[in-house]
Amino acid sequence: MRIRIVDAFTDRPFAGNPAGVLLLDSFPDDAWLQNVAMEVNHAETAFTHRLPEDGEADWALRWFTPATEVALCGHATLAAAHVLRSTGAHTGPVRFATRSGVLIATPAADGSITLDFPTAPLTPVETPDGVAEALGAEPLSTLDTGPNTGDLLVEVADEKTVRGLAPDHRALARYSERGIIATARAEDPTRGYDFVSRCFFPNVGIDEDPVTGSAHTALAPFWSERLGRPALTGLQASPRSGLVRTEVRGDRTLLSGHAVTVIEGELLT
Repeated sequence: MRIRIVDAFTDRPFAGNPAGVLLLDSFPDDAWLQNVAMEVNHAETAFTHRLPEDGEADWALRWFTPATEVALCGHATLAAAHVLRSTGAHTGPVRFATRSGVLIATPAADGSITLDFPTAPLTPVETPDGVAEALGAEPLSTLDTGPNTGDLLVEVADEKTVRGLAPDHRALARYSERGIIATARAEDPTRGYDFVSRCFFPNVGIDEDPVTGSAHTALAPFWSERLGRPALTGLQASPRSGLVRTEVRGDRTLLSGHAVTVIEGELLT
């Protein structure tokens, strides 16, 4: 079977967030899926297969990190939609049946793809003791992002602080189900982005995720409320870096970006 590595939330190779993508006839057993994801060893590997016609979704989709299956993943969904479009396996909008409900990916004429995801329910919480020390910065505010992502969203002082973080990943693992999203307002919005973030997910085997679509279902409503606009652009300031265009529409958040296939090969086992 064919296996592809796709860089998501970027329009050039070797940036954004790489994801493995496999188009299957059906899902094999979970142990095989997990072993393939461990072998690919990127933040996520997406497995998808076609569903019968006339149902509520067109393709089934699951996501695995090298360590576990997750309930929601943005960049691997974008990567899967990109592969379906680029190979001709599916044309037009595609509906994915997932653990987080039906997610729709819609291609645009400029080559980008827009994902329709559930907006994360944000709940302000007291900053747990030790988070500031583990993260390496003092939080201005802390919010729980709800069950789909299982993160703590931590606002820090400024963009420079976000870029300079060097957290203790082992210590961060104590404070949330998946990890920590650190964010701040952009220092200069004329550079093409409104806020910055970095994402640390030690509990699912990812010390730092390059560009996290699912995190933007929390970042988008957080910053839209503060900046007074539903449509924003986020820069995830990881070493690979990537841009996510967001638009909050009530209980749904739109995430838009490009993707590039960088590797295609044959899985032999």
